[in-house]
Amino acid sequence: MSAMAMRRPSLSTALLWPALLVMVPLLLGPLLLLAHESLKPFVGGRIGGDESGALTLQNYAQIADPQYVRYFLDTFRVGLLATAFALVLGFPVAHFIVRRAGPTMRRLMVGGLVGTLFLSIIVRVYAIAMTFGPHGPLSDFSRLFGISASSPDGAELMVVLGLLNSTLPLVALTLIGTLQNINPRLEDAALSLGAPRWKTFFQITVAMSLPGILSAAIIAYAFCISNLVVPMLVGRGFIVFVSNLIYFRFSEVANFPSGAALSMVMMVISVALFYGLLSLVRSHWQEAGK
Repeated sequence: MSAMAMRRPSLSTALLWPALLVMVPLLLGPLLLLAHESLKPFVGGRIGGDESGALTLQNYAQIADPQYVRYFLDTFRVGLLATAFALVLGFPVAHFIVRRAGPTMRRLMVGGLVGTLFLSIIVRVYAIAMTFGPHGPLSDFSRLFGISASSPDGAELMVVLGLLNSTLPLVALTLIGTLQNINPRLEDAALSLGAPRWKTFFQITVAMSLPGILSAAIIAYAFCISNLVVPMLVGRGFIVFVSNLIYFRFSEVANFPSGAALSMVMMVISVALFYGLLSLVRSHWQEAGK
């Protein structure tokens, strides 16, 4: 028994090595090159940074400019709005599929959610622009929120709708698996003991779905803040994400050091935000368990 127990770690380690040999060069190598590029001085008229060997932090110092801060704030703020709407709308959809829909309806709805993921994001974003844009049949939709479709706030609404179109299926599909793992008898037991239906829904169904909700939120938020296409197509220059700024730095002005510095800062902030959120949720669950 002990010999088998000692073989298992060595076998799992051996199986891990092929993945490490593939993933380290593909992930860690480019990141190290990107970090090195971000420290090079930019020389106008050439592609990439100065190859003389001199290193500088000037590319990072420029990011402290208030203009750059606005790009970061818009990215995280609009991404958070789209993620919140995706969770609010996606959870009822997933709940209906798991708890209320019949077999045929369930297959149709799941197939529809999966099918949207295979449709090009460019097609979906242009469809949103044609429908809710200033000249679309539902152009008055923005007036429900007291804003004009051609205003900067209207452009922000279009970006949120474009991101929501892409993240809602991901959130709903993620939560379907979560809700399927919750025993419906727990809800029936609470109802039989006299608990109101709304209280049963929030204190049992939603509470037990929190790990899945967190996973869906992380997936959706990561997709939103790293998105390039949606703000580029429907932001109309009013809403510019950091990913757009990175794209412009690399492709339009060939300022690779500045684009690399923006990429590294964005990655560090995103990773810190992710682990900060996990720590906050973990501490909350530990306190609740006590």
